[in-house]
Amino acid sequence: FVGMASLIKAAGRVPAGEIVFFRSAFALLPIFILLAWRRELRTALHTSRPVSHIARGLVGVMSMGLGFSALTRLPLPEAITLNYAQPLLVVLFSAVFVGEVVRLYRWSAVVIGLVGVIIISWPNLTLFTSGVGLESDQALGVTAALLAAAVSAIAMLIVRRLVHSERTA
Repeated sequence: FVGMASLIKAAGRVPAGEIVFFRSAFALLPIFILLAWRRELRTALHTSRPVSHIARGLVGVMSMGLGFSALTRLPLPEAITLNYAQPLLVVLFSAVFVGEVVRLYRWSAVVIGLVGVIIISWPNLTLFTSGVGLESDQALGVTAALLAAAVSAIAMLIVRRLVHSERTA
């Protein structure tokens, strides 16, 4: 993932939608090879929950697009750091939307993690400075990165539901 993010940064100002398309297109060949090697190619597209798969696909593409947009607008360390909010948001969304029981130990880890993301990002992004603030391109990047983390967390919740009834292939 770091290699992919570095290549996206090196590509310059290629539109995020184009990056999403080619990243997904190039991922198809290894996936098909893996499924064929495991003899699961024939059954891979069978599902009892097509709407959930479509929702997962749409949410995944949205998350990828937002994440790649953030990578094109922010320095690489900041974009990756902001993405570290994703697993923390999975815990938060699991508790709020799924009703998962989250105990104090995990809540404290989530709070510490989110504070850490803010502390690491704060000096370089100047998000909370008075007066100048962020350049508009960086503000879009920060917004895109945080939205990507949130939407990716939603994708994880959808996948978590899907694994109960769907095969991995």
